Amino acid sequence: MKKGLLFFCCLSLLWNLGRAQSSELSNIQASLPQIRDSLKYVDALNRMAMLLYEKNIDSTFYYTRKAREIADRHHYERGKADATNNLGIFFDIKGNFQLALKYYNEGYTTYQKLKDSVNIVQALMNIAMVYHEMGKDERAIQRYDLAFSLSKKLRNDSISSLVIYNYLLSYPQHFSKDSTRYYIKLAKQIATKYKDERTLLAIDQLVADDLIVHGKRAEGLALLKKTIATAIAKKLYYVSMDMHIDMAQQLEKTDPEQSAALYHQALAIANRNDYLYYGEVLTRQLFEFYHARGDHLKAGTFGKKFIEIRDKEAKLNSESGIDYIDYAVKEGQVKSLQNRYSYQVALSILSCIAFLLAIYTIISIRKHLQRTKKQNSQMKEALTALEHSQADNTRMMRIVAHDLRNPIGGMLSIASMMLEEPDRSEEDKIPLDLIKTSGQHSLELVDSLLQVQFNSEDLKKEPIDIAEMLKYCVSLLESKAEAKEQQLSLETVPTVLPASREKLWRVVSNLVANAIKFSPNGSKIKLKMAQMTRGIRISVKDEGIGIPAELGEKIFDLFTEAKRLGTAGEHTFGMGLAISKQIVEAHNGKIWYENNKTSGTTFFVDLPF
Repeated sequence: MKKGLLFFCCLSLLWNLGRAQSSELSNIQASLPQIRDSLKYVDALNRMAMLLYEKNIDSTFYYTRKAREIADRHHYERGKADATNNLGIFFDIKGNFQLALKYYNEGYTTYQKLKDSVNIVQALMNIAMVYHEMGKDERAIQRYDLAFSLSKKLRNDSISSLVIYNYLLSYPQHFSKDSTRYYIKLAKQIATKYKDERTLLAIDQLVADDLIVHGKRAEGLALLKKTIATAIAKKLYYVSMDMHIDMAQQLEKTDPEQSAALYHQALAIANRNDYLYYGEVLTRQLFEFYHARGDHLKAGTFGKKFIEIRDKEAKLNSESGIDYIDYAVKEGQVKSLQNRYSYQVALSILSCIAFLLAIYTIISIRKHLQRTKKQNSQMKEALTALEHSQADNTRMMRIVAHDLRNPIGGMLSIASMMLEEPDRSEEDKIPLDLIKTSGQHSLELVDSLLQVQFNSEDLKKEPIDIAEMLKYCVSLLESKAEAKEQQLSLETVPTVLPASREKLWRVVSNLVANAIKFSPNGSKIKLKMAQMTRGIRISVKDEGIGIPAELGEKIFDLFTEAKRLGTAGEHTFGMGLAISKQIVEAHNGKIWYENNKTSGTTFFVDLPF
């Protein structure tokens, strides 16, 4: 039951900026039409998003997204960082820890650029809590240690009490009895110094739990009861939820009637304030409580209420009209399109320059022809030179692409070696992992560029055992399939064909790799080879996301726009199928696909004898 309280502490630093939440929210909403400064408007939207999370999580997402869009237009880095951090909090509440981690880390990186020490510590704490929720304890403890170390150096060290509190709450076993009490005392001193009532209440709960664990049960329960009363008196209802549950669980065996009363009291508060998350938790607790005591009538009542709350949550999610995951995915696609747009602009400028140069050359040639017919031979030589220049340019592109492999491969090797060093900090591992991933993608792109153009006359064909080649291909890609818990199966018949081994292997490898990439975890991929009247047919059948009809044959176009992320977020360059088509047609064959009746796609390759 610590998730709600953990999240409260994540926000506590921001909440302390204004004690009366409803009043502050009303004031901001009233002042919005009068704000003329765009940057102040962004700050107001971000603040509203924070204040609305208890009441309407969709509103939190709406105002955060709006703040981020305006901050992007005005290049307001702090506003973007705050909105990005808000998105991390939003997805944390929604339970999507991968996206929460993504946005928390983006916010952390921007705060580092801004040298905002307080928010750097807060972001590290947020990341640590997500790792804790994901069960990645080693990474969580590393982030907590770093956040705690940095917080000691702050002039305004108010965040230190939150870091200490969350660290103790998440990993009490990481501290000895004496250390626990020392840090509780230190956190209390800092919170008292800054008059942080919310954190002081949370620490009192921690003290109470520590007393109970170490044999002072009566004293701990008395403090817990007092803490609950104080939270309710100060109208800190959300904070009191976890305290109610904590004490009710402590009393379940010794005083079941009082335990039930606490559950009922907390549920009444949750219902009044429309805390759906806690309403769900408390109705489940009451159902289990009465079921364990054999009171099936009351257990059935709360079981029904639990179902009603789940239905209400589902209805709210379906009526929100917002696909949050789609937002995150499309955001990544927009960034990709922006990068591609920049590349296309540069390419267009170069094309224009080349076009102007070509026009100038043609005009010069025409004038030259008009002056004398005797220079006809020189004109032919100039045209021949232009053709050679075009061929040289094509060759140069391939040479450059080939030469890029060495520095990119070196970058990739160094990053891999540095990642394998045992003493490497997690802070270093994040950029090194990005370098490694970028290097891998760059090598894939270079390899694809090297395969774009070739002549069918240059194909070196030799008799190939196709079945043996398919087995080799499957064995190489089996580890990728196992990483996604997929099953690769192969059916072959003994057949020998004249073909280019390396080119044909690339076609099959690309088709199987795509099947792995666009299929979900645990699915089946079938690679089959059948003998036809005039040749063989190779088919690759998957249970993946399929190909929409509107994409059609665009998937076989070079530099196609029909690119999508894989089911695990894998990147694509969109050139693989185009190159495969060139290779198959160079073998006088045919490649096509069909969508399966249930799910997924089957690609076919026909090769003649």
